[in-house]
Amino acid sequence: MRRVAIAVWLAIAVAAPLAAQAPAPAKPAPPAPASPAAQPSVPPKPAQPPAPAKPAVPPPPPAPFPQGAKVGYVNLQAIAQLSAEGKAANGKVQAATQKKQAEIADKTKALQASQQKLQTGGTVMNEAARAALEKDIDRQTRELERLQQDAQTDLTELQQELLAEFQKKLFPVLAQLGEEKGLHLLLNVPSETVIWGADGLDLTLEAVKKLDAAKP
Repeated sequence: MRRVAIAVWLAIAVAAPLAAQAPAPAKPAPPAPASPAAQPSVPPKPAQPPAPAKPAVPPPPPAPFPQGAKVGYVNLQAIAQLSAEGKAANGKVQAATQKKQAEIADKTKALQASQQKLQTGGTVMNEAARAALEKDIDRQTRELERLQQDAQTDLTELQQELLAEFQKKLFPVLAQLGEEKGLHLLLNVPSETVIWGADGLDLTLEAVKKLDAAKP
């Protein structure tokens, strides 16, 4: 059986923070001139009641499994997204990604400050101070590049670790599901390129329920 992949976004983008601008205080409006004659007040229109919210339409129940069918299929990607185990794994990867992003942002900010210092004050520095600053910028650049590479490696290793744990729990559930249905073959879609199949052959949601029920 092919290995399942947990889809997460691993790209680490570091954006410079935008400076928040405080809105200018509004000038007081001049007093309105007094009207020579009082105008009759118009009664306000009654407020219209809000339109009733449409009830949420529940998704249709899965079609019954065809009697005597010996082939079924599941969507492993959907199981990873819908199951409690898959959501927990994805949450761990997202938390680790945000932590790496914060570390890279701090390093980037420090490097930019050093580069700005060299750009604005490099001409008035003596030769020794300028050389020391340039050396420090080179060091910060190498550290930032190394941090980015290590972050990508750490996230990939975390994914592989969580993937192995997810497979260890999922595959016995799929094997049990196939035995209960009396299947000869259980496919993964869409990677197996199934051209057509009866609706009842899709056992994805049933696999999600069994996986969640098997969680200790």
